[in-house]
Amino acid sequence: MDTNDNEDRRGKPAEDLIPIPLVPGEPEKVTYVGALLPEPLKSKLISFLQENNDVFAWTAADMPGIDPQLITHKLNVDPERKTVKQKKRNFSPERQEAIKQEVEKLLEAGFIEEIQFPEWLANPD
Repeated sequence: MDTNDNEDRRGKPAEDLIPIPLVPGEPEKVTYVGALLPEPLKSKLISFLQENNDVFAWTAADMPGIDPQLITHKLNVDPERKTVKQKKRNFSPERQEAIKQEVEKLLEAGFIEEIQFPEWLANPD
């Protein structure tokens, strides 16, 4: 499955968006507002967003304390069904490194944790 296929199926914004830098000197910290927003409202919204830029979460580490009751992924496995072991996916070394770095960031932030699965579900290295 090509990732470009997913992008084609996504909805498009109803109007053009204008990038708004939120933190001076940090060009990667931006948000967007609609280009058709009436001017008095647009200026007020931009000022409000820039004044409150500390509430934005730029990394997973910026979101500590999310209650696992709010969002937790669990596998709902029917014990009556026959298990099927999926084929292990092979990634390029560059992609493997990117995956490793992202997993490490999420582990450090406490968003994910390592758990043990039965043999049929695990993909050992």
